[in-house]
Amino acid sequence: MNTVIYQVPAISCMHCVHTIQTEVADLEGVKSVKADAATKKVEIVFDVPASEEKIKALLTEINYPVAA
Repeated sequence: MNTVIYQVPAISCMHCVHTIQTEVADLEGVKSVKADAATKKVEIVFDVPASEEKIKALLTEINYPVAA
């Protein structure tokens, strides 16, 4: 099991949080997703077949790219 925390500057409201949590949770292998509008951070717990590459690609696809 892996845990990652990403800085996602595009998070601005609870709608953003809901969108991220719903979309990322749908990825196979993702166990939990916690997004926070105040800190603009997303904590994701996942296992295979999910990967950091797949998670980052999905966040970019839904317009919430991870900060460089």
